[in-house]
Amino acid sequence: MDSMATGATRSRAGWVLLSITRIALGFYFFWPFLDKLIGLGFSTCKDAETGDVTVMCERAWLSGGHVTEGYLGSATGPFADFYMGLAEHRWTDWVFMIGLLGIGLALMLGIGTKVAAWTAPLMLLMMYTSHLWPTTNPFLDDHIIMALAIPAIALVELEHQSIGLGRWWRRLVGEDSWLV
Repeated sequence: MDSMATGATRSRAGWVLLSITRIALGFYFFWPFLDKLIGLGFSTCKDAETGDVTVMCERAWLSGGHVTEGYLGSATGPFADFYMGLAEHRWTDWVFMIGLLGIGLALMLGIGTKVAAWTAPLMLLMMYTSHLWPTTNPFLDDHIIMALAIPAIALVELEHQSIGLGRWWRRLVGEDSWLV
């Protein structure tokens, strides 16, 4: 096998892996949206003592649950008062849930990835600053790593997207659109 064919094979595998990583990162946002929406028993609607799951329990958003109250209400670090103040407001549920859904779908489908490339790090940085300091490393945790990785992957992979609806979407909205 000549070196050009080997390079092309490695490049193709790399683009596929970037697409798979983009999709996985999108699912990282989409899953908590589903869990908080209907209560699938991961962070919502699971009894801490018994482990029993009650789908659509009172903590599920569709059942009237205030999905940001627990997380924001347990904020720590120098910004704790700010985030605890946000926990009192129901509009934070809407912003959070729309953010999880939009970022998740954009990254999973490969459409609107430019928007997700900048809104995902914003959401992740807010999550990071709401619970300072990380327990395993004084500065770096998965929120920071993903806040760096998502725009890098989304912007590099944008034109070579091997899995997703990105090419179709770019033709529909135009290559230079901010919606790409």
